[in-house]
Parts: sequence; C-alpha cells; structure tokens
Amino acid sequence: MTLTHERRPHERDIDVHGATHQGHVRTENQDHYLIASINKSLREVHTSLEAESFEHLTPGPRGYLFCVADGVGSGDGRRASSTALRAIVQHVTDFANLYAHFDPVEEERFLSELRAGVLHGHQVLRGELELDGMTTGLATTLTMVAVIWPRAYLVHVGDSRCYRLREGRLELLTRDQTLAEALREDGALTEPEAGRSPLRHVLVSALGSTEATPLTSVVDCRWDDVMLLCTDGLTKHVNDEEIGSALRTITDAGRTCGELIRLALDRGGTDNVTVVVGRLRA
Repeated sequence: MTLTHERRPHERDIDVHGATHQGHVRTENQDHYLIASINKSLREVHTSLEAESFEHLTPGPRGYLFCVADGVGSGDGRRASSTALRAIVQHVTDFANLYAHFDPVEEERFLSELRAGVLHGHQVLRGELELDGMTTGLATTLTMVAVIWPRAYLVHVGDSRCYRLREGRLELLTRDQTLAEALREDGALTEPEAGRSPLRHVLVSALGSTEATPLTSVVDCRWDDVMLLCTDGLTKHVNDEEIGSALRTITDAGRTCGELIRLALDRGGTDNVTVVVGRLRA
C-alpha cells in the first residue's frame, strides 16, 4: 500500500458528515445513516437514528464506522433500515476488542466479524417477519465501511453505493446487487443497456429478504482520499461525473452532502436520498 502520510489521523484531521432527505415524492423517509467513532465502544458522531446514544471511552478514536441503509419496497422500509442498523451496531460493539487493539494479522477475522454483524441484522429482520406472521415486507440495503487507518473494510448488500475519490479519479468500490447488473455480468446486457433497464432497481440481495449475500472488500487509505456512501436516491438523479466533480472541489463534508442532495431534489427527488462524506483535512 502507498501512504502519503505515515502518522495516524487525529480527531482534528477528520471531516465527516451525513445528511438525508425524504425527497419530493415519497410519503416518508425510509433511509437511515450512521457515522460513529470506534475505540473500545462506539460514539455517535452523526446519525438519522432517533434517540440513539453510544458510549465513548478515551483515548481518541481508533477508527470510524460509516453506514447507509435504504428500506426496500412498499413494506415497512423505515423500520427495516433502522432495525438492521441498530442490530449491526450492537454486534460491532460486542467485538470491540478487535479494533481497540487492532493487529493487521487479525484483518481477515475483523472483516469476517463485520460481515457477521451484517448477517446478524438480516437474521433480526427475518425473526421480526416471523413474529409478524409475514414472509416479506421488511428489507433494506446496507453499505458499511469501517476505517482503521490505513485500511478501509467494506461490507455491502443491495444497491446503495460506496465511492472513493483518489488523485482526482472517482472509483465505485461496491457492486449493485440488482437483476440488471447480474444480467450484465452474464453478458445478457451491455453496460448501457443495464443502465437503462427497469431491472436496475430490482434487487437480488437485501437484508431481510429471502436472499442476503454480503460482499466484502478491503482497500488502502491515503490522506487525500475522499469517501462517499449514498443510497440510490442520489444516483437516480446525479451521475458519477457530477459526484466526482463535487468531491474534487470539497471544502467541507457537510456542505458537499447538502449540495449533492439539493442537486437530486432539483432534478425531481423521486426517492429518499442519503449521503455520507468523509475525508481528512489537508
């Protein structure tokens, strides 16, 4: 891996923010997001979850956790996204020692525990469906990034996304788990056809649904990277080139979140839209 700075970032170096909006069409906001610092426990930094409080133990944070969740379909999406996030956060807190005394040798175990936390959220949703006497109607996407400098650990289910801007180039770090994307990978659709297909909004994997297959990856971090997580309410209206342009000119994470959400709203705001942006100050 290549690092532009050897020292570990301090809290004063970190500029992170999240924002969410119901949009102009939906009757409620079924998206949720969470930003939390992690050490021996979690401390809420910014979240859309109601009445949420995470204990903070000194010294300063060992890393950060970023999550976005988008409730699916005509069921109880708001309940699904919030329930899944709370369950995942609880699981992450339970294996706190792995990141409080993080050893790179434990990297595979750490990623495995993050994945297990996401699957725990899936099982909680399936259990609530069973208690309600239902088989569907409680599902959500989930994109989660845990940053333990100098690495970022990604776990992803559904079609919310994680982008990274590096040296001026925008990279999509996640893969949409949609029917259109599956057909594109099989060669049945070209990339432009998949981008236009109505199947691009049909999920083949989601927490709480009959199929949940978390995808995981590990990437290195550089000081000048900018990371963005979002729900598809943004990418329905704002293309990758425009997202890249907003991140290249960033001066404040909160301001950039607001600008991207306003752009989605100005173009119709047909869905809930959520954006989380994180970077290190120069």
